[in-house]
Amino acid sequence: QVQLVESGGGLVQPGGSLRLSCAASGFTFGIYNMKWYRQTPGKERERVAFISSTGGGTTYADSVKGRFTISRDNDKNMLYLQMTSLKPEDSAVYYCKATGMDYWGKGTLVTVSS
Repeated sequence: QVQLVESGGGLVQPGGSLRLSCAASGFTFGIYNMKWYRQTPGKERERVAFISSTGGGTTYADSVKGRFTISRDNDKNMLYLQMTSLKPEDSAVYYCKATGMDYWGKGTLVTVSS
């Protein structure tokens, strides 16, 4: 069955960095475009970043452009999100998702606070 397991979240001070990981299994990871989303209580899930199946194309939400970098390792079935210059407003539960597949992991919580 399809599984997406996010990890790497935690508490970090403003200006700090974190690297999120998403371990994918149960489908042919390398042929799917992938996305990172985030959600805070009471708000809709927001798409943060997109990466094409080969990793050759990426896009970002304006709110994270220049600070976040999405990447993938198709040999390892892994998706990553490198987050730098973190702000309190980046605090959220972060999820990975394959485009066209309605499967979600449990997410990983990122808290940016001093």
